[in-house]
Amino acid sequence: MNKELTIMERIAEASKSITTGVDEKDVKHWVTIHIMGRGYKVPADLTILTAIEYAGYKFIKGCGCRQGFCGACSTVYRSKGEYKLKTGMACQTRVEDGMYLVQIPFTPAEKPPYDINKEEYDVSTIFKFYPEVARCVSCNTCTKACPQDLEVMDYIQAIIRGDFELTANESFDCIQCGLCAIRCPSEIVQYNVAQLARRMYGRYNSPEPKNLIDRLKEIKEGKFNKEMEKITSLSRKELEKLYAEREREADEPIESAEAD
Repeated sequence: MNKELTIMERIAEASKSITTGVDEKDVKHWVTIHIMGRGYKVPADLTILTAIEYAGYKFIKGCGCRQGFCGACSTVYRSKGEYKLKTGMACQTRVEDGMYLVQIPFTPAEKPPYDINKEEYDVSTIFKFYPEVARCVSCNTCTKACPQDLEVMDYIQAIIRGDFELTANESFDCIQCGLCAIRCPSEIVQYNVAQLARRMYGRYNSPEPKNLIDRLKEIKEGKFNKEMEKITSLSRKELEKLYAEREREADEPIESAEAD
């Protein structure tokens, strides 16, 4: 009887053709990267994440969703012949010849405890918990470091002015990777500042959506209890079949970009 594989073992098995099954004669282009100061020859089209595994390293943390965009694999690197430090997501950034890289175990993430229900909806609350925001020198380094191409400096300047709405909207796609904070000379943890701003804006300046209120009421009244009991009683094979056969929304047609 085969033992059940762990999540990491299943991922490693799925990536086997890339990380261990590449025949050197089939690779046309190679690059040399440096991991923790040691050089490795890897196929040129790999992402940093896959290249590190190809080099023989095994991830036990810091890889997150892999090949997605969750913000867990923040990486600092230097290109050959350049002094400038660069940042990126290891799952998205492709290797380049002569790259020197290192994954960081964590990013600046100091977040003071607060209860937004007890705080005033005012910019003074931001400065209360994040006084370093006032030190922003508008250097735009945070924006340049953002893998989402968010206008980080703009939303930090917006919250300094007390514009919660603009800050909430401009930072909405933040994945909390922390690369902005790593590069900030004023030691601002931009993504935590934006998170507080979004929470404050959502709590005090956004009406509760009616459909959410209705759905919560239905859950409380037990409308979905039977369906949940049915789902939780299914075997894994039955769940996989149910998922594969689920109703899906039809894809919207793509409009032609050609001029009339």
